[in-house]
Parts: sequence; C-alpha cells; structure tokens
Amino acid sequence: MTARVDHAVVAGTFSLDGQTYDVDNNIWVVGDDNDCVVIDAPHDVDAILAVVGGRKIVAIVCTHAHDDHVRVAPALRERTGAPIFLHPDDRPLWELTHGKDEVWDADLADGAEIAVGGTTLTVLHTPGHAPGAVCLYAPELGSVFTGDTLFQGGPGATGRSYSDAGLIVDSIKAKLFALPGETVVHTGHGDDTTIAAEQERLA
Repeated sequence: MTARVDHAVVAGTFSLDGQTYDVDNNIWVVGDDNDCVVIDAPHDVDAILAVVGGRKIVAIVCTHAHDDHVRVAPALRERTGAPIFLHPDDRPLWELTHGKDEVWDADLADGAEIAVGGTTLTVLHTPGHAPGAVCLYAPELGSVFTGDTLFQGGPGATGRSYSDAGLIVDSIKAKLFALPGETVVHTGHGDDTTIAAEQERLA
C-alpha cells in the first residue's frame, strides 16, 4: 500500500507574549489506508480526525510547541491512544499551554526516524522559530513538513519569546537547503512551495 499526504485547513488562534492572533493552520496526515502520522494538532480534534478517517494514528508529531500547533494534542491522544512526540527543547513553550502536569510521550531528536505506511519521516532539528522546532523529511514522498520554520516566501516569524532570527536562517540553510531542490515544502500555514524556490529567495 502506498503512503500519501492528506491535508485540511482549520481556523483558530495563536497566543504568545500577551497577544492573540487569528490563524489558519494546515493539518497534515501521512500514511496509507491503515496507519498514519498526524503532524501538529491545531485547534479542533474532530477536524483532524476527519482527515485521518478510520486509520490508526501511530504518532502525533509536533513540529514545535506554540499553542496553535499543540493545543489539542492531549485531547487527540485521549481520543485515539496515539503518543505525542515533541522535541524537549520546546518544553517552556509546551508548558505555557499545558502546564507541567500534562506531558508528551516521546522526545524527538535530530536524525530520528518515524516509520508509517511504508514510508519514513526523518526528524530535522531546525531551531529558530522555536528552540525545539523540527521539520519532517519524507524522501519517498519528495516532501518535507516544515511547521513554521520555512514558508512560501521565506523563514518563519521570529521576534517573539524563545525565537532567534539568525538561528532560523542557519537552520534552514544547513538542514533544509541540503535537500533536493524539487522537494515540496508543506508548511504549517499557507501554501506549499519548494526548496529550490526558497533557496532563490534566501540566497
């Protein structure tokens, strides 16, 4: 059975540093007809489960711990039994949303691999937008899921708590621009792009 990428968009809010914004988040689900991985858990459990269908979720993988990406992760875990994966460097951001008593299940690490539906997601630690930000590279699908590290048009936002403008550019150049230029970039918000297109913009 061939792995595929399924997608939906869900609306909600993002709050940090005393400010709240309306945002639309992408929901990405990778897998075959039986098993899948959910990338980020924004806003609405039912919207995520509509993309999943009747499949088993083998992991809820958080690209970073801003509240619009992890807010419903514990509720999704409760509904499905799927473990939550997060890079431990994002603990401070996770605790802003969920406190210290609600924890994730497994730590992500640079180079780790998550197998699902006959394909593999490789974890790329790309700090800058957040200390524990990661991207997930699926070479068999010609895709990378970048969360808020890289968008169509350039790097993700910095200037808020726990972010670093120089570091995000270094992460993108070292980890993402090493991927094939034709790799499709599936972002946390907005439209897809490619590695080659963003290399031209950030050159």
